[in-house]
Amino acid sequence: MIYLQLYYEFFKAGLFAVGGGLATLPFLYDIADRTGWYTYEQLADMIAISESTPGAIGINMATYVGHLNGGAIGGIVATIGLVSPSIIIILIIGRFLTKFRENNYVESVFYGLRPASTALIAASGFSVVWLDLFDLSRLVEANDWIGFINWKSLSLAIILFLVMRHRYFKDLHPVLFIALSALIGILFKFG
Repeated sequence: MIYLQLYYEFFKAGLFAVGGGLATLPFLYDIADRTGWYTYEQLADMIAISESTPGAIGINMATYVGHLNGGAIGGIVATIGLVSPSIIIILIIGRFLTKFRENNYVESVFYGLRPASTALIAASGFSVVWLDLFDLSRLVEANDWIGFINWKSLSLAIILFLVMRHRYFKDLHPVLFIALSALIGILFKFG
């Protein structure tokens, strides 16, 4: 039964997450709320690991959640569930798109999808930053206006932003900054 549930939940995420892996985050938050398969903190960890490892973030996260709840087969099932809609839609569209590519309606649909996917990715980015930099429960429960900010994470984000903007480091590959951030996170016990 868990395999059918994993497939179904990730099929829905794959069907509606237009714009790539980060666009799956709102759906992953919804899955966490409805199923209890993982917490928001585990989701933040999954995002960090998925961003640091090769492969698409949505695929990595589907595999992780599936494995967490259904073992190796669960990981495979969740991953297949996530990619199934894309495969089906691409096969259908590929058949007809060559005929209708110059059609104004088709062009308008693609033009309309751009802001939707941009909004999903922006919302996901905001959620990740919010989860990492702020602990709202400390503010609400303890009225702790200073303690609710994760100062180590905020400092790291500011330092990395300034370093990346510096002319000597601008041409370095982003993977170097990801690796450096992972190393700093391990050394200074972020989390």
